[in-house]
Amino acid sequence: MANTQYYSELIVKVAAERDKAAFIELFDHFAPRLKGYLMRQGAEAGVAEDVAQDVMVTLWRKAHLFDPEKSSASTWLFRIARNRRIDRLRRQKTAELDPEEPALQPVPLPDVADEMDARLRETRVQAALRQLPDEQRQVVRLAFFIGQSHSEIAEETGLPLGTVKSRIRLAFGRLRQLLEADEAVDVD
Repeated sequence: MANTQYYSELIVKVAAERDKAAFIELFDHFAPRLKGYLMRQGAEAGVAEDVAQDVMVTLWRKAHLFDPEKSSASTWLFRIARNRRIDRLRRQKTAELDPEEPALQPVPLPDVADEMDARLRETRVQAALRQLPDEQRQVVRLAFFIGQSHSEIAEETGLPLGTVKSRIRLAFGRLRQLLEADEAVDVD
């Protein structure tokens, strides 16, 4: 169940009960996404990871400030990440900040239709991932959700590098089939 309300409920559990299992699930889901977002915004990998971890620590400490009526879990966490990155940039710069700096511009709110499409796509991809064999799902998770290289996956799993690459290729072929079949059902 990977939806906005579910993650909001997990944050509420962290706030109310200091629920470590809920926090771990939130960390596993959001930390790699936050890191990727920060890197797309121009942060170096190490800085992006530091900021993402800082955001997750903030989640643990300040979960009680989250209001699911005002924003989704992802909006709240990505806003914290954006603000932390801006704070870092301000501390690093000795000269005046350029008000035209893209990182300092407000992030436009997503279009509702686009957000709905993204949620539907995420639901479809998650369902397709669940249909993959465990060994393929594992390498896809390590490569694309954790961000490991093929070599790192081979080292961690003890598999030959060629096997890792084959499993990823097979997984993507199967995902493509599943998603195309899913889209064909929607068109009919």
